[in-house]
Amino acid sequence: MNTNNIIVLCAFAAYMVVMIVIGFVCSKGTKNNEDYFLGGRNLGGWTAALSAQASDMSGWLLMGLPGAVYIAGTGEVWIAIGLLIGTILNWYIVSARLRKYTIVAGNSLTIPSFFQNRYRDEKGIIKIVSATIIAVFFAIYTASAFSSGAKLFATLFSNNVTGSKNYDTVYIIGLCIAAVVILIYTFLGGFKAVCTTDFIQGMLMLIAILTVPILAYAILTFDSGFSQALIAKGVSNPDNFLNFLKNDDGSSVSAVSIISNLAWGLGYFGMPHILVRFMAVKSNSEIKKSRKIAITWVIISLTASCLIGLAARGYLNAQLDAKTSETVFIRTIQQLFSGSGILIFIGGIFLCGILAAIMSTADSQLLVTASAVSEDMYKGVIRKNASEKSALRVGKIAVVVIATVAFFIALNPESSIMGLVSDAWAGFGSAFGPVVLLALFWKRSNLAGAISGMAVGALTVVFWDYIPIVNGNTLYSTTGLYSLVLGFALAFIVNVAVSLLTKKPSKEIIDEFNSIKNIEV
Repeated sequence: MNTNNIIVLCAFAAYMVVMIVIGFVCSKGTKNNEDYFLGGRNLGGWTAALSAQASDMSGWLLMGLPGAVYIAGTGEVWIAIGLLIGTILNWYIVSARLRKYTIVAGNSLTIPSFFQNRYRDEKGIIKIVSATIIAVFFAIYTASAFSSGAKLFATLFSNNVTGSKNYDTVYIIGLCIAAVVILIYTFLGGFKAVCTTDFIQGMLMLIAILTVPILAYAILTFDSGFSQALIAKGVSNPDNFLNFLKNDDGSSVSAVSIISNLAWGLGYFGMPHILVRFMAVKSNSEIKKSRKIAITWVIISLTASCLIGLAARGYLNAQLDAKTSETVFIRTIQQLFSGSGILIFIGGIFLCGILAAIMSTADSQLLVTASAVSEDMYKGVIRKNASEKSALRVGKIAVVVIATVAFFIALNPESSIMGLVSDAWAGFGSAFGPVVLLALFWKRSNLAGAISGMAVGALTVVFWDYIPIVNGNTLYSTTGLYSLVLGFALAFIVNVAVSLLTKKPSKEIIDEFNSIKNIEV
């Protein structure tokens, strides 16, 4: 290992130690499940906002999205536009009402328990269904974060040849390090540790994602135009590369592609690790503060993420292909901060921004999965008289189990970060998005409709993305249509249809629904 690598490792080690120390400190204030899973419903505006958005923007923000823009140009930014729209709608439409409703509906600590309390599901069927969906799709989502961390280490500390023995070995080592560090502070401190570290990581991500493209662009255009720089690096037509409606090869971005990318915004309504932040905010006034901070953060981070891909296409000396494009941010930092030891160390700190993006999402996902298993499966159905201590223990065991499953999913060094995130995002958006919206805003929605819609949404994504029924290909690869579009639509329609065809909710449920708008908590 050379001196440069040792300097970067020192920056990484310092960062990881700080995260683990926070876990130890926060563990002292964790006394029960409400503390561990919701931090006692006491999040402030800044912490809630940056925690929600940092847990949302995983490794794909600094690796997957810049890589897609690097390869295809600004035709890929429709995903960012869809995500911005989804963020705004989620904070303005869902956040405040969900927070109040979960308090009134039996002080629900998790999304599955809110569904059960909202619909008075005495048998706990909706808890089991939703907790199972959370476990399955978060295993995939967490795998994308672990894979991001492993690719970071493999790119920095190997020979950079994808598929080589050296690269694969370092990838596995990086995977182990990322998984262990995330497990330690999530296991110890729970929600408070996760949100505190997410706040710090959100700030670090913002600094890194702003500084790198600005520096790269300034250096690139110091003595030449941006278009000339793109041409010099193999972009045949810069006008196409910088056109929202064109691909790099000159072809038009299809309507199906635009619709699919914009549909990413629908996923926000069903993301448990984001929704749980709304539930934990300490007051409505803090919600109003949080939404402004969160939306500003998202506008800046998504714009900067796309700019990384654009600037790097002209700036990087070594050109990347589809297999290596997800390392574009890493390689840009390496090229920017080279030479002296101090520059390399600063580059290492910026590379910690990628670790921040990875860890802030994986810890949140593991915690939500733990709460689903502990509160919803174990204490909610299997052992209803379980003590707080035993339920908390089961939740922590679940963290380890799901992390282990995610580890094995991420073992393949050639796995696509964006592909893993896309599958999990579609699964949650389709299964939970329509249920959350209808539970909050349609009083006629009932238990049968919610369960039916949830099942249809999840199964549609599995069928569309994984079952090869068209000449050995999946429907997604055949049509190019993102499964979230169809899954969300079908789940919504089924939920409404079944609710209307079955018994209407009881007076107690209707009265509780009507009372929410007049409650101040």
